[in-house]
Amino acid sequence: MKHFLFLTFFIYCLSVNAQKQIYTDFYPGKLWFDTEGDIINAHGGGILYYEGTYYWFGEHKGEFSNAALVGVTCYSSKDLYNWTFERIVLPVSDDPNSPIVRGSVIERPKVIYNKKTDTFVMYFHLELKGEGYNAAHVGMAISKQAAGPYTLVRNSRVNAGKWPANLKEEQKKENPDDAWMLKKGWTPEWLKAVEDGLFVRHHFKEGQMSRDMTLYVDDDDKAYHIYASEDNATIQIAELTDDYQNYTGKYIRIFPATHNEAPTIFKKDGTYWMITSGCTGWKPNEARMFSAPSIWGPWIQHSNPCQGKDAELTFHTQGTYILPVHGQKNMFIFMADRWCPDNPIDGRYVWLPVLFENGIPVLKWVNKWHITE
Repeated sequence: MKHFLFLTFFIYCLSVNAQKQIYTDFYPGKLWFDTEGDIINAHGGGILYYEGTYYWFGEHKGEFSNAALVGVTCYSSKDLYNWTFERIVLPVSDDPNSPIVRGSVIERPKVIYNKKTDTFVMYFHLELKGEGYNAAHVGMAISKQAAGPYTLVRNSRVNAGKWPANLKEEQKKENPDDAWMLKKGWTPEWLKAVEDGLFVRHHFKEGQMSRDMTLYVDDDDKAYHIYASEDNATIQIAELTDDYQNYTGKYIRIFPATHNEAPTIFKKDGTYWMITSGCTGWKPNEARMFSAPSIWGPWIQHSNPCQGKDAELTFHTQGTYILPVHGQKNMFIFMADRWCPDNPIDGRYVWLPVLFENGIPVLKWVNKWHITE
């Protein structure tokens, strides 16, 4: 029996070590291993570039649950192909009173660096344990080191007591039908009411819902939180304070009542581009794309940026972040996850180059690619 156990362990070690390799290309949808030969576990991720190193933050997922059982992971890389596991930068808590207790939902963590305070700031979508997706909170954590650890500062809804800058005055007034209309979900009447500010009014005092999200730091170092709100019916963009740790109170709604989630954003030649998805749970759908001359709009919609086979399913993925490659002018990477709800840890990463045709972003499938000058 001892010989059998030793042989099993030896074979296991060989199989793990066999995965230790140096990557020189991206292989979208294939298993991706870190420098120790372990599968990279950083789902719904985003990347921070700081002093010559990329830091990839993401959700640690297990085999049977999408709940947060471990916390937020961090990997580092110099070349974007080969990633070293740093640590669990924001571990779940064993304190049942903590908002990030084990079994809560922590999704789509993003980290930005604040030059004024020399602080790294993380935002993430947080759902409280046992409450399903009803909390719709944003969590915020900080660290003095890029690779953490991070300390949770607060969690809440967004911009309590503040109206969107582009909400009409008549839409701010209470409607006697609001209470009844809130129960009429997914009907044409409900969508019209949402468009007219139903959820904004309903959540005015406690703040706006925040689910799928990303962060964006502009050329002037102003930072923005971009998130799915109003029961995932509307994207909102909220300006952050100068220390990136709170809200200025200025925010807008983008295409209300059209069901967008998974926002990703970048800027090229003065134009802001946003790629989102529709709302079909864990199942993939067709990506949507919008552009604007200012972060505050006006935003216009374009056709699906994906082209080719399975374009209508965003190549069986959902976007999580768009990464500007440092030192490469107009080189952007569309980061997406191929969700696997029955075995979450097996969700695959699909990174594709953002191409441009007549100045319009385009995504095309490739089995293998690398960054070129």
